[in-house]
Amino acid sequence: MGEAGPSGEGRGRLGGVLSGVAVALGCVLFLGGFAWGAVLYQPYTVPTDSMAPTVKADSRVLAERIDGDEVRRGDVVVFQDKVWGSVPMVKRVVGVGGDRVACCDPEGRLTVNGKSVEEPYLGSRGREGQRPFERTSVPPGRLFLLGDNRSDSVDSRAHLADAAHGAVPRSAVEARVDAVAWPAGAVGMLPGAQGFAALPGGTSQQGPLRLIGIAVVAGFVLILGGAAYGPVARRLTSSSRSRSG
Repeated sequence: MGEAGPSGEGRGRLGGVLSGVAVALGCVLFLGGFAWGAVLYQPYTVPTDSMAPTVKADSRVLAERIDGDEVRRGDVVVFQDKVWGSVPMVKRVVGVGGDRVACCDPEGRLTVNGKSVEEPYLGSRGREGQRPFERTSVPPGRLFLLGDNRSDSVDSRAHLADAAHGAVPRSAVEARVDAVAWPAGAVGMLPGAQGFAALPGGTSQQGPLRLIGIAVVAGFVLILGGAAYGPVARRLTSSSRSRSG
């Protein structure tokens, strides 16, 4: 019985050390995750339904800051071009410099360089809103952009008569949208655009947002668990002493 006390104290000290380590590691992951996200990502509000159902009106999205040269077909990007307006806009890239874009094939699908593209993220409303347009060539260094809600989107189709055939310069891109952050019912990563994967250049890989989220959640759990250890351990010790007494 005489050795039980020191052994218990030793376990208590070890538990305290591990608790402190858990809290410290949790703080690194939690705060580091937020700092990492703040550097790489920027929130935007999408004011219209032009990207529905992928992103609905008044949704808050998280977009990774990227250079325009990193953009690939299928990306949903935030861009600002004076020809289109004075505020940032959100659209999907369906063609890059050198592409020939047209609508529609016999099944109502968009074609890029003569190849039909499957776009499951459009939903029935988006597919039904595909307005036919003649094949247009995208100038080098530019991007052809469409909204997912093809029946209610002012996009490259509305600017086909422009000298650039409705395409915007890559330099106009500010960020690439990775996820919806609000409203709560729509939170999640954007679906991939695999219909463009077979075309030269492929599609973009998602940014590190998912990894950042894991780091923040893991950090929170470690902080909570480490902070809770002390009170729980003291209560258990007190209860054990009461029983032994």
